[in-house]
Amino acid sequence: MQWSDQAIIIGVKRHGETSVIAELMTRAHGRHLGLVRGGRSRTMQPVLQPGNEVEVVWRARLDEHLGEFRVEPVRLRAARLMEAATSVYGVQAMGALLRLLPERDPHPHLYEALDVILENLHDPRDAGELFVRFEIAVLNDLGFGLDLAECVATGERSDLIYVSPKSGRAVSRTAGAPYADRMLALPAFLTEGGAADYDSLLAAFRMTAFFLHRHVYEPRGIALSTARDGFVQAALKALKPQDTVARS
Repeated sequence: MQWSDQAIIIGVKRHGETSVIAELMTRAHGRHLGLVRGGRSRTMQPVLQPGNEVEVVWRARLDEHLGEFRVEPVRLRAARLMEAATSVYGVQAMGALLRLLPERDPHPHLYEALDVILENLHDPRDAGELFVRFEIAVLNDLGFGLDLAECVATGERSDLIYVSPKSGRAVSRTAGAPYADRMLALPAFLTEGGAADYDSLLAAFRMTAFFLHRHVYEPRGIALSTARDGFVQAALKALKPQDTVARS
């Protein structure tokens, strides 16, 4: 068995004295693990850092085996990802999200999104919005997609300011008014475009955290990634640097 693909490193674990097991997000083969012989060498260590883009060849006797990777560097951005808090936490938080997906299940659009976000994590103002959209995309691929295009009660496509915590669907101002205290806020930048401010980004982080916890983390008995919390703090601080940042 053999295939080649583009991939992004999302994690590495030591294996024996000289090798590692690399965890990659590939374009066509999903999240995939494989053995890299000599992965702890001085040559390979800088390549096998989270966030780096590589060309990979995977080989195994049988498809269900762990197999081996042969890795060639394409874009080494790990050093730049260490320059900002949003980058340091963001690459870890996105790796944690991708681990929620079944291994070897293709998600090419998530690969593309991951590649774009990694190029923009150094800018906290862009990183926060992109990360929220990535969480929404992961929820969708897990079968818990949010419908933010029209009001669940009236079908209206304007003045959508709430999200129903039960259905994960948008609710208009008028339809949601009697139940406002039970609703989640729907930030305008997710439906109308434009840039997020501190309050709207905080609301977006709270919304995605709610649905991730209810549909994914709680049923599996796991907690939200601590790296996500660090990323949220860093992204919000950039929008409101003089104030104390509330936890989402």
